[in-house]
Amino acid sequence: MLKVEELTKYYGETLGVKNLSLELKKGEVFGFIGPNGAGKSTTIRAIMNLINKNVGKVYIDGEEFTKSNYELKQKIGYLPSEVHLYEDMTVKQLFDFHASFYKKNTVKRRRELVKILNINEKVKISKLSLGNKKKVAIVLALMHEPELLILDEPTSDLDPVVQHTFYTIIADLKKRGTTILYSSHILPEIERLCVRVGIIKDGVLINVEKIRALKNKNLSYVSVYSKSIIDISKDLDLYEYMVDGNMLRFKVTGDYDHLIKVISKYKIDKILIEEANLEELFLHYYE
Repeated sequence: MLKVEELTKYYGETLGVKNLSLELKKGEVFGFIGPNGAGKSTTIRAIMNLINKNVGKVYIDGEEFTKSNYELKQKIGYLPSEVHLYEDMTVKQLFDFHASFYKKNTVKRRRELVKILNINEKVKISKLSLGNKKKVAIVLALMHEPELLILDEPTSDLDPVVQHTFYTIIADLKKRGTTILYSSHILPEIERLCVRVGIIKDGVLINVEKIRALKNKNLSYVSVYSKSIIDISKDLDLYEYMVDGNMLRFKVTGDYDHLIKVISKYKIDKILIEEANLEELFLHYYE
């Protein structure tokens, strides 16, 4: 549904994103992760033609997406990380104005979303809190039932209750077959909603993989409780570890045979081996 080829964007001499290629299948919810400044928003804005690319092409449903391709724009919903709306309009006026851009009748879906998100359409945009403005922006992105939905930090400014409602909306869209590019630095929500994930670092896409496969990389955290933890750490030749009393905690990336051979020489009170979660795997890639 979405194909990005060799996308490159520089701001003067500063790199935004370099040689990024990516494909999303129809109906896929794809997680796009990285800390602030990694290049997520630059990539999304370049895909949306909101900023000019230095190099690269974007295809939607097999057709090149350019600024003048208005038919493809009908298929896209976009929720930016920072919401800027027409402050002098009421919510209803803004929804009516937005609906005029689309050939599809948006009335039914708009009513559904307004009810789900508990939005007062009579209020002026300038009177809304950041959280309520974000709820309005969610309706703007979804009211025309897009085939491709691009979300940039979608839950920022939302309170926990509305976040839960938003996750329910995304789960429903997934069932409907909507293709979603979900960009976030909040890893638990990526793990909750996505099957595949792309990790971007310093403007470069360093890995694309299924979350399940990523978690099967044999990265684990080992906690050893013993009075000999200093000797154990030296014997294992650990360069990064944490000590807390008689507890030694460190990472292992699959060489369990060597680990067992070493610690079996010592009296161990307790040992705990925990599979790394997505956040720990992500931090491992960023070291």
